[in-house]
Amino acid sequence: MNKALGTFGLAFVLSATFGGVAMATPASRASLDTGRIEELTGAKGKLDEKEGAFKVSVPRGDLDVHVAGVRMTPPMGLTSWASFKHVGQHTVVMGDMVLLEDQVNPVMSAALDNGLDVTALHNHFFWDTPKVMFMHIGGMGTEEKLAEAVGKVFTKIRETSDGKGEAPQADIDPAKSSLDPAKIEAALHRKGDLKEGVYKVVIGRTARMHGVAMGTTMGVNTWAAFAGSDEQAVVDGDFAILESELQPVLKALRGAGINIVAIHQHMTGESPRIMFLHYWGVGSTQALAEGLRAALDKTEESKRRSVQ
Repeated sequence: MNKALGTFGLAFVLSATFGGVAMATPASRASLDTGRIEELTGAKGKLDEKEGAFKVSVPRGDLDVHVAGVRMTPPMGLTSWASFKHVGQHTVVMGDMVLLEDQVNPVMSAALDNGLDVTALHNHFFWDTPKVMFMHIGGMGTEEKLAEAVGKVFTKIRETSDGKGEAPQADIDPAKSSLDPAKIEAALHRKGDLKEGVYKVVIGRTARMHGVAMGTTMGVNTWAAFAGSDEQAVVDGDFAILESELQPVLKALRGAGINIVAIHQHMTGESPRIMFLHYWGVGSTQALAEGLRAALDKTEESKRRSVQ
């Protein structure tokens, strides 16, 4: 996959290609090797001739999910899928993965490690048992590489089914915290506040909404809250990031073993657009703080590039 073409490259090519064209040409539709895509993804698909898109689907018939007492079946929204389409000289893929909570982060790592973007993570239901999460993916590159990557994502879903995923546990009571804030400050290069056993660091950003600057107190901020001991701590928090920073930050956090629990927006109409990424990690304060520092470094690199 051509990693130089990220989310913004995809948006540019889509805009340039579809600016005056309503649909793909017959030649571009015919050039999709649907049999090869099925082979590499391990999933059956269907070609939409009008849109020139080929969609493979994996119904989650292995799940026994009830929503407010209703037994859910794959056609009711429990089907993972990925759609392929030619855009200019490239192929793009978009998809949505149906995952239980313990599958989210192993599957996310499989997507990121194989060159796919993870663009959203959220719920589609209330009152669901077990809880189901939906992870949206995207990418641009060669048809072969994209199909291989999606196939590895589907494989990881199968491998982590039946409770074989990741579910971090820690017996921590913030009221009994004994962690040393100085170690966290040294790793993050930021100072925070210790209150009721929780050491919290807040890093502000700025966006404009309704023509007015919105900053830290208005909710445009990255934060981390630590509790526990230096040997075993928990950290939870939120990254406020630009769209261009999302994939590097995700990779940094997952590389440090920190779990991602949501990716979404908190505002509409803001400029620049701010995405929010919520996370949860368990480990030593040193390892957790260093993992967060690696992710913060990605946002700092982005800020430096923007002023050059």
